[in-house]
Amino acid sequence: MYQGKIFNDPIYGLIRFPHSILYKIIDHPYFQRLRRISQQALSHYVYPGAMHTRFQHALGALHLMTRAIDVLKSKGVSISKEESEAVSVAILLHDIGHGPFSHALEQELVPIHHEDISKILIEQIGIDLNADFSLALQMFDGQYHRPFFHDLISGNIDMDRMDYLTRDSYFSGVAEGIIGYDRIITMLNVWRDSLVIEEKAIYSIEKFLMARRLMYHQVYLHKTVVSAELMLKSITQRLKYLVSSPQRYQTYNEGINVLLKGESANSNSKEDILKWFVHLDDTDILQVIKQGQGTNDMILSKLCSNLLERNLFKLSLSSESDENSDLSHRKKKFIKKYKIKEDELFYFFPTKSETIEMYSSLNGELNVLDKSDSIKSFSEFISDREINRREIKEFKFYSQ
Repeated sequence: MYQGKIFNDPIYGLIRFPHSILYKIIDHPYFQRLRRISQQALSHYVYPGAMHTRFQHALGALHLMTRAIDVLKSKGVSISKEESEAVSVAILLHDIGHGPFSHALEQELVPIHHEDISKILIEQIGIDLNADFSLALQMFDGQYHRPFFHDLISGNIDMDRMDYLTRDSYFSGVAEGIIGYDRIITMLNVWRDSLVIEEKAIYSIEKFLMARRLMYHQVYLHKTVVSAELMLKSITQRLKYLVSSPQRYQTYNEGINVLLKGESANSNSKEDILKWFVHLDDTDILQVIKQGQGTNDMILSKLCSNLLERNLFKLSLSSESDENSDLSHRKKKFIKKYKIKEDELFYFFPTKSETIEMYSSLNGELNVLDKSDSIKSFSEFISDREINRREIKEFKFYSQ
């Protein structure tokens, strides 16, 4: 094992990694940027401790991956040094494509999913380090002929989810997210090159899935967190309109101006991603928001001031379909008070719909290795029917 520098992680303690290339990746500017990308966007508006970063999460996921590889090797699973290094590179860089405030601004600055951006950046980091990351990209993309590697990166019980549940629970202080990650990893195995769990881990997996469901209800989709993130999105949408208007409003950041305009066919190109997007982080967006407070545009100024002062959207329980409803009344009152147009109301009265589904066999069944060494589906073992329940959360907000 390569004996590189040691990281002191608040959850796992002292950790180190087995391949020298991993330390070179960590030192790369694209990866160092993750120190300035929040893991949970604006969750700290509700949970003050939730200020951790994508950098911390990536190191944590890598640590769990090295632990999983060691467990599988100890059970006789053949894993070459090249495969071990490739899957480690893939998990370390799985979130490298996230932009400022992570999921809260997903596809707002660049209309591409963060995983597709990650693939572009993995390739570029390989070029910069004179390293061949083609195997890592195959595993990341699910194209490698041994699918269990992809399952460890992105699957029902992958190392990404295990770390973010553990880490988000730790920093937010929400104990319901605590999972037995070490026991689950110890019970991993491989059957016909697919990832399976041993039957002894069934209840740990159920707890893992239920913990994820509770974290969605209590943290990720907490009404105040959603409100803050929708206000951030409204600010971005207003900026898009202003930078493309005849007055050509300009933020202090040239990269943000270029990406918000999105005028050319190259606005979502690899070249623009490498030139502009990878140099942006949370601090750039915060500076633009602070700048926006002082603009003559009432909509942008009000949104920016409200977000910084935590004067957020309020949750409405009324239906828009009823013209006499409380929400409809609030809209009419808001138009009269602030002299805005009806087609500008969406900035201040946003909606959001989210589906919560912790486990579904339609998304790929998790296989269980039972005590007789036979393979059965996880659905056959589920004792808590709540795990299979599909929920839809609807949010309607208003401003005052």
